[in-house]
Amino acid sequence: MTTIFFDMDGTLADFYGVQDWLRYLKAEDTFPYENAEPLLNLQVLARRLNKLTKAGYAVEIISWTAKHSTAAYDEAVAAAKLGWLAKHLKSVKFQKINIVKYGTNKDLFRHSKNDILFDDENKNLANWGGRAYKPERILEVLKNE
Repeated sequence: MTTIFFDMDGTLADFYGVQDWLRYLKAEDTFPYENAEPLLNLQVLARRLNKLTKAGYAVEIISWTAKHSTAAYDEAVAAAKLGWLAKHLKSVKFQKINIVKYGTNKDLFRHSKNDILFDDENKNLANWGGRAYKPERILEVLKNE
């Protein structure tokens, strides 16, 4: 089975487009995680992911918490991200949602060499190798799956 993995911040959610996002992070405020706008048409994405799930694909999230954060803020960020997904991709059945410490190697979550990763972080794409793509290619790549 092939698993399709998505990062959230900068990939699905326009986290960095939230005004003063860094100030919020330094204050350990979850506002940007809760209020980021989608970076693509999530209705189209949800329909495609639901078709792929029916065809045997799995869908997972691998997203980092904030850099230099406390355990309490990590928990709040995870809750905010779960809320964002429930609001924007409620019809998608995620196999697993991995909200992990900032900097965690995402390749550790890979199940097979056929797995796909969408991420805005070049280091994550390089570590993944193979089927790893920038966010702007999400709909194009999934259309061909």
